[in-house]
Amino acid sequence: MQQYSGNLLKCLRKQGFFALRQGSQIVKDASECAMPLEDHPLRYPLANELHARPFPTLATPCSVAFLALKAPGTDTARDKQAERQHLLDLLDRHGAPHPQPDATHWSGQIGRHMLKWESHTEFVTFTIFTRTLSDRPFDPAEFEVFPPDWLAKAPGQRVTSILLRVEPGPEDDAIDDKLESWFEGESLAVAHVLEREAIIAGDFRIDPAGHMRFAVFTGQQIGSRRVGRVVQRLCEIETYKAMSMLGLARVRRIAPCLHRIDDALTGLIGAMRQDETKSEDTLKGLLKVSAELEDLAARTAYRFAATKAYEAIVRERVEMLREQRFRGRQTFTEFMMRRYEPAMRTVRASEQRLGAMSDRAIRAGELLRTRVDVERSAQNQALLASMDRRADAQLRLQETVEGLSVVAISYYAVSLASYMLYPLAESYHLSKGLVLAGVTPLVVVLVWLLVRRIRARMH
Repeated sequence: MQQYSGNLLKCLRKQGFFALRQGSQIVKDASECAMPLEDHPLRYPLANELHARPFPTLATPCSVAFLALKAPGTDTARDKQAERQHLLDLLDRHGAPHPQPDATHWSGQIGRHMLKWESHTEFVTFTIFTRTLSDRPFDPAEFEVFPPDWLAKAPGQRVTSILLRVEPGPEDDAIDDKLESWFEGESLAVAHVLEREAIIAGDFRIDPAGHMRFAVFTGQQIGSRRVGRVVQRLCEIETYKAMSMLGLARVRRIAPCLHRIDDALTGLIGAMRQDETKSEDTLKGLLKVSAELEDLAARTAYRFAATKAYEAIVRERVEMLREQRFRGRQTFTEFMMRRYEPAMRTVRASEQRLGAMSDRAIRAGELLRTRVDVERSAQNQALLASMDRRADAQLRLQETVEGLSVVAISYYAVSLASYMLYPLAESYHLSKGLVLAGVTPLVVVLVWLLVRRIRARMH
């Protein structure tokens, strides 16, 4: 390292770029001495991604209109070109510049409003910031910054929309009065946040105009950047909460199918205990159940994974607010624990149930395979025993045939030997019967020995 530094300094002196000022070394330009390096093609895009979605800078008072759209149909179905064209249509109405063709976010001025557009994995969001407040809190007219005819052409469905009001924080009694008139008290969540620099409130209910309502009361010392962070996090909490609740809707749709498959799988496993049940019938039923489980798992895997990710983001955003209780009211954390957490537990339980059913089907298949193997082994043993009996019968038959062969061969051999010995017998005055009687035992013994020798060679 010291050698490398010394070489760099020599190079700088040679180029005339080395100077000393008050005992400190100042390098004017080292670009000509630096070793050329090739950057990874994704180095700058990945580094810039960390700064791609800055928080808005908002001054109090102001109002926010937020809209999140998700393409209808399957989980991954999106027409990004249509989404981009929808954004360009809004920008062209105000003569605003267009984003880059592959951009996933854009922010800029449209008329007297500031627009922030973001394209996420499953949805797109439009956030419009206005520096003024309407006289009527949460006036539906505030959402008219999105033109009605433009909304009608949206290439997606509304996941959520928010009207958010940011105003200077009055006394706590005045805040209480406003909260009672603006929100539903039973589900209202209120809290001091960011070391009591602001108060946030919301009831997570859809108002008659179709929007969620949130309010932010700011302190005197809070900066515009912190206000922007609070607003951004409230919008993210509501958006990701709504997206994660899609997992609960999916669970409710598949619940009847899960019950039916569970009953069928239990029946099949119970039938395997009965010896009279045919393995072929059980195998067909088990294959059908396994196929349904795999299809269900494939159709829900993405939604379950997305729900888990969205739930984690909601928890993280709520924790970042660093809540403190406001006048004994429930905080956002408590609201999530009481209202939101049970829904997420239901989703997790259904995912675990589906996985457990798949495991049961696998174990049932292994048990059935073991049963079939045992039955097959018994059949093979019976077949081998039958083959042994058949081989014994063939052996006895072969021995019988060999015995008959000895008799037949001996008969012909005796006849041939008799013809050869008759002339000799006449010369000794011997009868044919005596010749046959003498020759027959010898021929039979010779034939028997010959057959045994042949059989020994064959074995």
